[in-house]
This record gives sequence, structure tokens and C-alpha cells, in this order.
Amino acid sequence: MLWTSIDIDEGAATALAERLGLSKVTAELLVQRGITTTEAAEQFLRPRLAQLDNPFEMVNLEAAVERIEQAIEGKESVVIFGDYDVDGVTSTVQLVSMLRTLDLEPRYSVPRRMEEGYGLSRAAIDRIFDGAIPQLFIALDCGTNAHEPIAYLRGLGIDVIVVDHHQTKTQAPEDCIFVNPHVNDAEEAPWRDLCTAGLVFKLLHGLLKHRREAEDPRVEGIQLKDYLDLVAMGTVADLVPLHGENRILSWFGLRHLRANGRSGIRALAEVSGIDSGQEMASCDISFKIAPRINASGRLADASLPIELLLIEDYPECKQIAEELDEMNKERQSIERGIAKNAEERAAVEFADEPGIVLFGDDWHPGVVGIVASRVSRHFHKPCVILGSEGEEAKGSGRSVASVNLVEVFQRCAHLLGHWGGHPMAAGVSLQACDVAAFTQCYLESLKQLYPDGLPEPSLSISAWLQPADLGEALLDELDRLHPFGQGNPEPVFGLKGVVLEEFPQAFGEGNFRFRMPANASSRRGVAGIAWRLGEPPAAGQPIDMAVRFSWNYWRDNRYPQVTLVDWKPSIL
Repeated sequence: MLWTSIDIDEGAATALAERLGLSKVTAELLVQRGITTTEAAEQFLRPRLAQLDNPFEMVNLEAAVERIEQAIEGKESVVIFGDYDVDGVTSTVQLVSMLRTLDLEPRYSVPRRMEEGYGLSRAAIDRIFDGAIPQLFIALDCGTNAHEPIAYLRGLGIDVIVVDHHQTKTQAPEDCIFVNPHVNDAEEAPWRDLCTAGLVFKLLHGLLKHRREAEDPRVEGIQLKDYLDLVAMGTVADLVPLHGENRILSWFGLRHLRANGRSGIRALAEVSGIDSGQEMASCDISFKIAPRINASGRLADASLPIELLLIEDYPECKQIAEELDEMNKERQSIERGIAKNAEERAAVEFADEPGIVLFGDDWHPGVVGIVASRVSRHFHKPCVILGSEGEEAKGSGRSVASVNLVEVFQRCAHLLGHWGGHPMAAGVSLQACDVAAFTQCYLESLKQLYPDGLPEPSLSISAWLQPADLGEALLDELDRLHPFGQGNPEPVFGLKGVVLEEFPQAFGEGNFRFRMPANASSRRGVAGIAWRLGEPPAAGQPIDMAVRFSWNYWRDNRYPQVTLVDWKPSIL
């Protein structure tokens, strides 16, 4: 893998460090993010909720608020339909919670993945209604491309609100109140990159503003900030860019994850092995909380995590959290088997191709998205993994930097049934008999869109350090840059000529532990770990290392730890 250094304005970094009393490393990281002025740096390092824009500036949001108010005043029958991932679940929980406070008892549901597939469908609508037709139907994190289901709802005389952030494949849905800044709003709008959990938070903000203006006594005790934990979960898990309003919402939301004491989150944290005394980080959502919420939607009914986050009884929450944990273990076991088979096939069948499409008639469609991520990273190619469901092949695509899956799928739309998602991740279904034709179209589309081939995989080194720099003072400053994620990547530091004094200890499949050499900041040397990197380096030989640097929590204590991203022998 090619290592590259990020070029920055050294003078701007030096000036910023002096003005704000920061280390040169932290100032360099800010400048890399386009932050060069004192004002911009202070806004980034000290986000404020007051920096959020007026929700009613978003196209159609006020119309959605007014229609929901009509339902509240008329005590109408309301159905809320979310998606089965973390964004959809947390969006649904937010709106259901608020409407319950306002004396509505909406029905809620998400698709049953194995029976109804992805998004809004007539089958899901009929199941939820079961003969009881509501007056208002609200679709969250889906609906942008659901033209036929929306027409079906309107034919039944039902008003429809869609709150979504997915890109449209053809045109915006008609005859409904449609809130989607990716489709409706200006490209420079600061809320344009919000996921649905963030959009629903804006919707609730607008609803509260109207209700307070109407002097509704039911909203007197509502603290909007109490919903921020849910917003952070959806925002981080859905991989939207963590800048602008997303940064503000996730920054505060991570602090509220523990502060507000939501019983379901406490139970999830406990079964996930998150120490009770540690601060929540974005990686805790990505690798611990989110997989357990998603496991239910992948293997069973995603209404379970919605119930978990709505109820307050801790013993009941703990029971549901343990169920989700067991589902996640089952998901991991299924995923490992499919991933091994998929990687072996990809190495043979797509060695000389720009992309990968693999179909297994015994692969579970609920876990193929995770497998696609793993295979895509391993081969650095956009990858589609498909499982079997009757006569259909259903699955997920995952991409690599600079390859837009939406553009690729659009060229193959004539072969696809239902599909949708983001440039980096999308769900797809098609007839199993069309998989071969789709594979050919997919590969040809990649060649046409990227005639010079895909870019060589590279690793950006954020800054070069000395081992002595790896101390608690640097970690304290890095904490101010959190949360890390899309648009605000966790820095990768380079170290040259490191000589390990002890041989690394291997464990698991390609993993190993090691210890950095002792220095002035750490008499024993900072602990290190590597995941899936294969053969470890030898002790006593100088190597160059690319590492991430963070706190590791263990038994209510924390200590500095490096995570090895890549290494190579030093060139003397």
C-alpha cells in the first residue's frame, strides 16, 4: 500500500497553534480539515447547539410539522414506518416518543427484511394496516424512491409524509409532503448531509417551536437535548459526513448517550462490554452498539431494538439487549463462513476485474452487507454480495473511495428490481436468473465510468511523530477533535525507524499485540494491537509504522494504546 503525506500550510498551522495554545500536531490536523482561522477552530473545538440553523429553512419541513399538528389536534390514527438499520430505528424512536408525549399513540413498524425486502413496499403496508387504515402515514429513512407504494397509500385516502436522506433515482415522489435535503435543498445548505435521525431531530425542533407558540402545556417539560443520544447513534452508524450540523449533533449526542441514562442504551452498553465509567466514542457506536441493533433487522424483526429504546424498565431492557447480543453472535458466525468463501472466490473469479459480484444460493441475505464491506476492503474494489431468497437474489454493495455505486447501479437498473442507497453503500434485489447478466453489466459500467482504472489504494499519513509524542497530553487534545468518522477521519500517524524490543504476541486470525519502545512519555512503552495484519514484524529490526492513537478502557481504567494500521521495513 502506498503511503502519502497530507500537504498543509505549515505557516497556518504554526500560527493556529500559537493563537489557541495547541500542539503543532493538533493544529496541523485542524488545517488539514480546512480550519485555518481562530473563529473556525473554536467553532470546531467547542460546538454549540445554538449554531444549528432554523429548522423551518429546510424545504417542506414546516408543512410536515403542520400536518403532524393537525393529527395531534384531531387525535388521528398515525402509522410510522422506519427502516431496519440504526438510522431508521433511532428516527422511529424519536418521533414515536415525541408523539406519545403529545397524547398520540402511533403504530410503528419496519420492513421484515426476509419477507418484504428493503424500504417501503405494498406488502409491508398491508401487514401493518391489517385492515385498520390510518389517516396519516409517516415514512422515515425510506420512501424517496417508493412511487408505487405512495400512490397506493394515497389511493386509500391516507396523507403521507416522507422524511428521508437517500438520493432519488428518477424524480421526487409526488402527492406527499417530502422532506429530503439531498433532493429538495441547495447543495450548500448546512443540513444537507444530515441522516434521517438528524432530519427527524429538526422535525421535532420545529414541532416544539410551533407547540410552544401555541402554549401547549404538554411540551413544557420536553428537553430536546434528551433526543441527542439517538441522533448521535443514527449519525455515526449511517456514515454521513461529520461536519457542519452533523458534527454538532453527534458531538453533543455522544455526551448524552450516558448522561440521560436511557435504559435501553445502558443495557446495550453492558452486553457490549463498554465499561460503565468510560466516555462514549464514535467507535463504540460503530463496532459495539450498532451491530447489535442491526443484527435484529438482519436476522429477525427490527422492531425489537425500537422497543428496547422506548421502554424504561431496566430488567426488561437487559433481557432484550441479551437477545440482540445473541443475534449478533449468530450474525458473526454466519458472516465469517460466507466471508471466507467469498474472499476465496473473489481472488479467483475477479482477479483481473475492476469490481466483484458474488452470489451464493445458500448465503443469508441479512449479512451480505457486512461481507461486502470486508471483501471490498480486502481487494480494494467495489463489491456486491448477493444471497438467495426464493427466485430472487438480494444483497448489498459496498464501494471504495471515488467510485459512486449509485451511478453504477443506474446503468444496470433495467436488470434490477428494488435498489437504493448511497454512493458508498446500496441495497439491491434482482431475479436470480439475471445475476450473470447483472455481473457483466456491472463490470462493464465500472470500465466505462473509470476507463483509467480504479485508483491505487493508499494510506494518508496525517502527521509524522516520534514515539515520545505518544503521551496523554496528545490524547487529551485528540479528544477535542472527536467524534471521528466520515468527513472527520481519525488521524493516522507515521513513525519512522521504530525498533520493537519484544517480539509481538500473535492471537486469533492475523492479530497480534506488541509494545512500543520505552521513552520519556512512557517508561514501559505504549501498548499496541494489530487486527488482521497477518505476519507481525520482528523485534530488533527498524520498521516504519502507521498507527492510530487512542485511549483503551479496561476495568474502569484507561491507558494509551496504538492500533497498527500498516507497517513496512525502514529504508535506511
